[in-house]
Formats: sequence, C-alpha cells, structure tokens
Amino acid sequence: MYQFPLITLLVLSPTMAFAEWVVVERDYFSPGLQTVFVDPISLERDGNLVTISQLIDYKWMQGNYVGTPRFLSTTARKQFDCSARRVRSLSFTEYYGHMATGMAAMGYVSTDHWRTVEPRTLNHALLEIACGTGEGNPN
Repeated sequence: MYQFPLITLLVLSPTMAFAEWVVVERDYFSPGLQTVFVDPISLERDGNLVTISQLIDYKWMQGNYVGTPRFLSTTARKQFDCSARRVRSLSFTEYYGHMATGMAAMGYVSTDHWRTVEPRTLNHALLEIACGTGEGNPN
C-alpha cells in the first residue's frame, strides 16, 4: 500500500535516490549564491586518479545565454590526478530545479582537457576531499 509513493519518488528523482549529497563548506565559497555538495559514495580510486560527483545548487536561476536552457542546479563527474594536482570534467548535467530535480540537459565535455587545480577554488576543495589532502573532508 505504501510502496507506490516510494516507487514514484524513486522514478521521479533518480539522482536523489542514489546520491548521498554532503555539503562542502570553505571560507572562500559564496554561500549566499550557491551551495556545493559531493557524494562520497561516488568516489572511485584508480592509482593516483580519483573520480567524484559534485552538485551545485544555485540560489537564483542561471544560464542567460541565448539558446541555452536556464537552470538552478548542476551535477558533474570530475576526475582528479592527485600527484599532478590537476582535474578534468567527465560529464555534467544542468537541472531546471533545485538539488538535481526537474528537466535535465546534458552538457558537452572534452575529457582530454586537464586543468591545474588553483588554490582556494571549488576544484581545490574537491581535490582535498578526493585525494585526502588539506582539510580532506566536506566540512
């Protein structure tokens, strides 16, 4: 009898059903503009390479460019090279709703493009979490 609402929730919110989002807080983030989350369960290690999922939930609608959909949240898979302190994007999706809900639009990513991780950036915080350096945890 109570299984129907649970099944409906799982079907309507596939990202939320499988992710355990944890807030990432750093003093150099902009908490009034966005909230950053990681899914520690998604962390995958292969030698010096670590892949992790992130979610950014924006306070205001994003995407003002002509021909692009507007969005309130994005999810991304990023891979970090812990020894070289660099990152590349593997995939991203923009969502019309908060917390990866609503209509989704996949984005194009060039997986061959590695970037150096700059200090005091979102990627720096994610590198600390993924590679176990610095603060090493989401909070």
